[in-house]
Amino acid sequence: MSEKQLTLPVLGMTCANCVAAVERNSKKVDGVTTANVNYASEKVTITFDPSLVKPQQLTANVIARIERAGYQVPTAVLDLSLLGMTCTNCASTIERALNKVDGVLEATVNYANEKAAIKYATGAVTRADLVAAVRKAGYDVVETAVSDHPEDAEAAARAAEVRHQWTRLIVGAAFALPLFLISMSRDFGLLGEWADAIWVNWLFLALATPVQFYVGWDYYVGGYKSLRNGSANMDVLVA
Repeated sequence: MSEKQLTLPVLGMTCANCVAAVERNSKKVDGVTTANVNYASEKVTITFDPSLVKPQQLTANVIARIERAGYQVPTAVLDLSLLGMTCTNCASTIERALNKVDGVLEATVNYANEKAAIKYATGAVTRADLVAAVRKAGYDVVETAVSDHPEDAEAAARAAEVRHQWTRLIVGAAFALPLFLISMSRDFGLLGEWADAIWVNWLFLALATPVQFYVGWDYYVGGYKSLRNGSANMDVLVA
């Protein structure tokens, strides 16, 4: 496996000896092949072998070493409001995706309130990187403009999601109810000579198709994305 790089900001360096100390301590971490400090930008670039150590564990170990040497790597916590989760397995899938992002120290997803809390090394990863990881896993994130109130943006996104579900429910009922009534009528012999008519089967197809591929489309998409990420959720079961 090819080597990867991780860049971390370092606070507290005041001279060349500080640079040497940060580099020396960073190289002591298992899996690290090189460590180079740019004193002007106050950053250390770590080259490591991902086959020997996971990026998340390496980030935590490097930070611990640097802080033990008397310097500081700033960290922050970012909360993301999530869309598209249907079961607890979805939450686990998102957690795994976020924890694989270089620079992330810990990511937890709360399925009940549909939020992710990510602790990360500032400068090593951006919000865009984290959002991209969530979307690659098959889910979405509520986007908020800087001038917006996050609560308002989240409420609007949740309301749009509810409207979408109501639309699917109405469309599903509009097509599934006639399909059920006609099919049951045929089974109980209430259609008379029409029971064996070819047009009845074509009518069934016309009524079932929107239910299967419009109302049920999200299940197919969710199931595919779940399998693509090496897991199986409720979408896979339903589909």
